[in-house]
Amino acid sequence: MTDFERNVLTHYNLQSAFPTTWPEELDESEDEQPDEIGVRRSRSRYSALDRSTSDRRSGMPGVQKSSDGKSNLVQKDEPDPLGGETSVVQTLRQRQLPVEQDPKLRNKFMLSSTTFSPALFLSQVHHDASTDDLVRGLQYLSQSIDQKSASLKVLVETNFERFVRAKATIDNVYTEMRNQGAEHTASQPTSPKHNRNVSRSSVAGTNFRNFGGSTAHVTNTQAQSFGKNALRKETEYGVQGIRGPLLEVTQKAEDVWSPALTGKEREASLKAIAQAVERDRELYELGSNLQQSIQQRDYEKAVQQYNTARNLANEAKKLGERAMYNDQTLSDEQVQKILVTGRMWLDVEDQVKELKRDIWGRLANAQRMPQTDEHMELISVLLELGVNDNPIWVWLLGRYDNIKTKITAVVERSTVEIEILRRRLALVASPDTEVSASYLRQAAKGSPDTLDSEQIVEFWTAIVAYLTKLLSLSNGLLGEVVDFWDSAKSFIEGTKQRILPTGYEGESRKHHRLSEAGVRDLTSGTVELTNLIREAVSSLFNDPPVEDISSLFSPVPNSGALPSTPLTGTSAVFSPSDGRVGRFDPENMPGPSEKNGEPWESFAFWPPRSNSLSAVHFLGRALSLVRVAAAEMASFSPVASSNPASENIKATVAVVRERSLNVICHAWTRDAECSKGLEDWIRSPDNKDQTRMPMYFEAFERKVLEGIQQVLYPSEAIARVGAKEVITPPPSKLIQKIRTQFASSIFLVANGAVENAESDWKEADDEWAVVAAREATSGSDDDLGLEAIQVSQRNIRILLTLSNLKALRSEHVPQLVQYFQSAFSVTLTEESTTIKNMFGQIDMKLFRSYTAPTVEQLTTLIKGGICDPDWAPRSGRPDQVRPYVYSAMMVLVSVHTEVSTTVSTDGSNGSLLNDILSYLVEKVSQALLDGFKERKANTYTLWALMQATLDTEFIAQTMSQYSSKAASDIQGQIYMELDKRSTNEARAGLQRELAEMRRVLKKLREQRVN
Repeated sequence: MTDFERNVLTHYNLQSAFPTTWPEELDESEDEQPDEIGVRRSRSRYSALDRSTSDRRSGMPGVQKSSDGKSNLVQKDEPDPLGGETSVVQTLRQRQLPVEQDPKLRNKFMLSSTTFSPALFLSQVHHDASTDDLVRGLQYLSQSIDQKSASLKVLVETNFERFVRAKATIDNVYTEMRNQGAEHTASQPTSPKHNRNVSRSSVAGTNFRNFGGSTAHVTNTQAQSFGKNALRKETEYGVQGIRGPLLEVTQKAEDVWSPALTGKEREASLKAIAQAVERDRELYELGSNLQQSIQQRDYEKAVQQYNTARNLANEAKKLGERAMYNDQTLSDEQVQKILVTGRMWLDVEDQVKELKRDIWGRLANAQRMPQTDEHMELISVLLELGVNDNPIWVWLLGRYDNIKTKITAVVERSTVEIEILRRRLALVASPDTEVSASYLRQAAKGSPDTLDSEQIVEFWTAIVAYLTKLLSLSNGLLGEVVDFWDSAKSFIEGTKQRILPTGYEGESRKHHRLSEAGVRDLTSGTVELTNLIREAVSSLFNDPPVEDISSLFSPVPNSGALPSTPLTGTSAVFSPSDGRVGRFDPENMPGPSEKNGEPWESFAFWPPRSNSLSAVHFLGRALSLVRVAAAEMASFSPVASSNPASENIKATVAVVRERSLNVICHAWTRDAECSKGLEDWIRSPDNKDQTRMPMYFEAFERKVLEGIQQVLYPSEAIARVGAKEVITPPPSKLIQKIRTQFASSIFLVANGAVENAESDWKEADDEWAVVAAREATSGSDDDLGLEAIQVSQRNIRILLTLSNLKALRSEHVPQLVQYFQSAFSVTLTEESTTIKNMFGQIDMKLFRSYTAPTVEQLTTLIKGGICDPDWAPRSGRPDQVRPYVYSAMMVLVSVHTEVSTTVSTDGSNGSLLNDILSYLVEKVSQALLDGFKERKANTYTLWALMQATLDTEFIAQTMSQYSSKAASDIQGQIYMELDKRSTNEARAGLQRELAEMRRVLKKLREQRVN
């Protein structure tokens, strides 16, 4: 509709541009209605002007007739009486109401109109106003009323006398105007004195303006002629010529003065609005109170206020339905009540909808804090408010999705990091024997942080951290699964619903019980989550290292993003290496390690070149986690009721145990090969006859055996009451593998000790040994002399090694065997025999290696001396042994000194000196026998026979302490050989010289003692 058409409709007071009938309010004549027949009504002289603005009919636009027959002159637009920023028409136009096309509808919103409807005005113009806005409007309205009332009162009080004088003047002017142009037959009366006490009905048919004092002038009844401007009926009261312009002026006057003249009506209307607001203050304030409770998160109070709003809304609804059912008309107060309640309900509904959305969001975020009971509070609030979806089921489903996503993210991230760490370790050069042995010596200290290199310990720590994140019941994913199932089970059984509300009039009771399909979904979901964790553990231990590391990325590597857990940022993603790997760069990933046939190339969880000490330490912790977690998973009723799931858990534990033992055995073999580095050539503080190697070896072996026992039979208690045991007895092949590896490690250690003793030695190594001995002791310099070992001398190394091997065979190894048998409940009869024979062979080999040079030297000396042409006396009886005897004895003395200073003769090691010297005496005797046989002269004279006897007896008597049965037998053979090579005369002469020979031998022994 154009502006022109709108103006036309307004001007003619039409509702449509094409009306079919003439409006009833415009269908009356402008002339006054005639008096009823037979009735003479007296009228005032001012009857033509005695029409109020509300009675005057006009053709001006905006004039309407109300239900009581009075016309209504209103403005096209008005400011908001409650102090709004926009005008009334602008507000209604924004609400798309046809106020410009329908003036009658518009007048219901105009305060200047008598058809003004307060209820309609509040429901439409202030549709979106809050309670605070209405209160402020009420204050503004009250101030406006007070201001207007005060201005009118002041106006009347200050201008009263002026009004009186103006009235008298007007009366005189009126008389003149009424009688204008008349021909008078009598003198004009004086102007009457104004009398305020005379009413308009005092004298019928007279004009009260003509009364003065107590005199009244009767009108002249004679026919007179008047001018055309006289204020007479005949001349239409002097306005016949200016009727049209006068009416227009009148309309404009009404528009100007109508607000002031109708102030009381407006005041009444505004007071009615104020009273309505005050009467329904609870309804107006309910929305703001609810908003305040929501902002303060006082959900209990918010629920109470919401229930109050629902009760009020229901009452208003019942009031309307009852009126409709009884065909009754509602009073204005009831209509106002319904409208205000509806407005309040719309506001409350909007706030509650927003509150529900906020609580749903917080309930979703509560998945990250399962240890708190916040979700129960949020579920209770939703049940109190009333929702269509079951908040219990929504929370359980969201918790399941959250745990599943977290498991996937943790597995992906951890697998990538572990593989990166493994590839980095594969590029590191293999440590030498000394470095490896330095870690093995830590077994005697029991410090796990120094059991291996820093990178390897970091790798093992990442493995344990990953398994802890997966399997820990306190802060791991399995713990979240346990909490999830406990919560789900309590909701399934209905125990938690006992503390939950049933909602308004029990509307939320339907959400207290989960459906059978929901129970099945929760059961299968728990099994699925358990299976995800089990498969992650099985994949770590059973699968070989991946070749294409990019396949482990999620999302794809091109995005460069980290796998992240929902509702968390990438900064919150779990990292088994504590972030040491850093951000993944798919373009700069370490390549696969080369295949060199190393055992660690087939294991994703084994750090390359790791030793057995770190392996048993960290794998023992890992197996404990796996065992407790497996027992917990198997105790779940969904898993326990599924035989395949229980069997899969047992199979996973068996695979983890077997693969871990394979790693330990491989590392054990490599460590045993490097165990020769355990020898540091520093005397043991407990036994100075030995070095610290036996102590290191026993500590190392015992540590490995303890770790293996922990892997086979984890000692941690079952997770909790009711948890199932899933560790099956180890198969016999594993026990046999450990037995074989145990015996093999002892054999390798013994061979390494022999290799250390027999290998060439550098001078620098000798200096290192002396410095190490100085650092090892805290005593005096004499103690240092005992501690320091000249390891550059082969014989000293061999002697100490023989002492060490003897200690291993007699003390350390038997203790290890006994511990093995106790730990694994087996008897090592065959292995003990094999170990004993092995030590005998190695001991004999090393013993021969030590004595062979001495035996060769003694044999050469003895045979050379006997075969010397000057050996036999040429004349006279001999009174001295030959020089070769002293040389041989000096060799034996040097051996005695070397052995006794290297290993003490006290205790069990005294037998080592006896064994060596006995063996050498035996070889000396054999050398004498061979020498006498090999002498060129086949016969011995008496003096030669006496010399041979002196030499033999001197050696035998001197070394009698170390003489053995074999040496005695050989000496007997010597005398028999001498008898064969001597004559009867010589033998007879020897018998005669025996006394002298004894004297000579005694003298020689005394000389030796002195």
